[in-house]
Amino acid sequence: MTQNTQPSTSASENPFFETWTTPFGVPPFSRIKPEHFVPAYERAFAEHEAEIEKIAGQKEPATFDNTIVALENAGRALQRVDDVFGQLVGADSTDELLAIERDISPKSAAHWARIRMNEKLFARLDALFKKRDGLGLTPEQQRVLERHHTRSRREGAALDPDKRKRLAGIVERLAALGTAFSQNVLADEQSYTMVLEGEADLAGLPDFVRNAAKAAAQERNMPGKHVITLQRSSVEPFLQFSARRDLREKAFRAWIARGDTGGKTDNKAVIAETIALRIERAKLLGYPTFAHYRLDDAMAKTPDAVRNLLQTVWKPAKVSALKDRDEMQEIIREEGGNFKLAAWDWRYYSEKLRKRRCDFEESEVKPFFTLDRVIEAAFFGAQRLFGITFTPTEVPVWHPDVRAWEVRGSDGQHVGIFYGDYFARPSKQGGAWMSTFREQEKLSGNVRPIVVNVANFNKGEPTLLSFEDARTLFHEMGHGLHGLLSNVTYPTISCTSVLTDFVELPSQLYEHWFEQPEVLKKFARHHRTGEPIPDALVEKLMAAKNFDRGCQTLEYISSALVDLDLHLLQSADGLDVNAFEKKELDQLGMPEEVVMRHRPPHHGHVFSGGYYASAYYSYMWSEVLDADAFAAFEETGDIFNPEVARKLREHVLSAGGSRDPAELYIAFRGRLPTADALLKKRGFLDAA
Repeated sequence: MTQNTQPSTSASENPFFETWTTPFGVPPFSRIKPEHFVPAYERAFAEHEAEIEKIAGQKEPATFDNTIVALENAGRALQRVDDVFGQLVGADSTDELLAIERDISPKSAAHWARIRMNEKLFARLDALFKKRDGLGLTPEQQRVLERHHTRSRREGAALDPDKRKRLAGIVERLAALGTAFSQNVLADEQSYTMVLEGEADLAGLPDFVRNAAKAAAQERNMPGKHVITLQRSSVEPFLQFSARRDLREKAFRAWIARGDTGGKTDNKAVIAETIALRIERAKLLGYPTFAHYRLDDAMAKTPDAVRNLLQTVWKPAKVSALKDRDEMQEIIREEGGNFKLAAWDWRYYSEKLRKRRCDFEESEVKPFFTLDRVIEAAFFGAQRLFGITFTPTEVPVWHPDVRAWEVRGSDGQHVGIFYGDYFARPSKQGGAWMSTFREQEKLSGNVRPIVVNVANFNKGEPTLLSFEDARTLFHEMGHGLHGLLSNVTYPTISCTSVLTDFVELPSQLYEHWFEQPEVLKKFARHHRTGEPIPDALVEKLMAAKNFDRGCQTLEYISSALVDLDLHLLQSADGLDVNAFEKKELDQLGMPEEVVMRHRPPHHGHVFSGGYYASAYYSYMWSEVLDADAFAAFEETGDIFNPEVARKLREHVLSAGGSRDPAELYIAFRGRLPTADALLKKRGFLDAA
């Protein structure tokens, strides 16, 4: 066991040992120091274990109140510490916090394994589950009971003692591996900079890319320089606009090599051990593979269902991507180039092809998308659909760039607090996400949520977003609405606590509103002149919104299929991750000019934890739902139709995990969708 090297902290000094008197009860960030976390975790672990032992050791027969309600109320101190620590490690990490994460992560996994595998506790859950139909429970209570029982069973509570002990060891080791994986990727991203020396290296870069590169250099104490980093928001625009093919190749190779550099941050051995342990875990629980285990508790249910969806979309996407490739190769020939299009050329020549085919360039539209106006647009959509308003509020924050708003309903009542942390910085993990500092529930009173959106946009004066950046902001806002509008009693099913392949429905659905001319014309205004985006440019933008969708779809599906097939392995003996990746892509017929969106060595969705393991397909599964769900609005002729919005709020956003996702969707839409809505949305229906 790792020794605790943190200094001791008395109860009077540790904010986690007191009631927070901050506005709305948000965390008092200025008072929370790294040395507070280990003592807070130690006390919270002990308190939680005592609570569980009290529940499991009762002499009275199990009832919903003395077992399920008691479980729902247990571990609140631990949840509070976890929520703050997880957000700080992800959004504003330090060497101290990363060291604590390495220490705490396996301890936390072991703690939860002991609870999920508690034999006496499972006996009580099992007794309740077997007689659930005669307990007079509400549908929500039935669902909470089912989730507790399913979770404990899937964690091994029904196994014999030796298997439980081995499974606990696997869970603890997987947690350590997941932490190592994410920290390796972060280290590779933090350590790399490509310095652009003079005008020759800046050739082709528009002002907003130059400004972002200059700001990145200043942030790294290189004033007067321009640097490209491995943050997606830095490297992708560089690949899109840089006229220097040699520098594009250099940046691209570094980008796709994160976690695959052969040094101390290399993740291939981490992946191989992770896969081996996941295989063993699945077999202990009676499943042939980890994918079968993981998907058994998802909407998809089986690997075959996942593969069928992905392959249905793969075929028309590949036709589209190859057509684009051939046209880009023709542009190279016309310009006098004597080279074959490569992966590091795709974004650069794709931009030229978009100009030719759609008479539209990213640089034309970006000046109209300032961060502040896109945030306003996201709030406007939420107000029109659900009657909620966002008002800036002064509350403690974890970084000076973080903003906060109080959210109120149409009745003026407090709904929750919404934080936005939008700018890239070296201390932040890449990507974008939603999390919470407190989730909605009614079990301990009318508890209102504290919701967080995190992104990695390049900071500027003003900050200008690409169309994809803006769509990302709306995506995370959709998750945020799922958290803010939650209206359930029990914490276990609150907010985004739903099955993995349903959780992306609210986020991907909300993206649609940003794409609507009604919203664009209102909020897209030139950052210098204030003039609204011209109708002609909106028309071009709409006509081009599916441009390059073939390549983007192949990037995604290849990542999802490699994830699935890695977890369909029945043995990881001698697993060479890179060789496996190459074999899979060859079998798929992946065009060599296209690369996976996430190669395994840096695929944090899958290997920084288990949430998306063999479930990266979930984005496309949810996209089938979201394409059909938005059609419900379009069919009325009003994208803000109040009756459809009411059904969406009632049956999806407010319902959390209170019912099976298929039931919730049918309650909203009247039926389940087919893949046709997705193919139409991506522009592939004719090619299918």
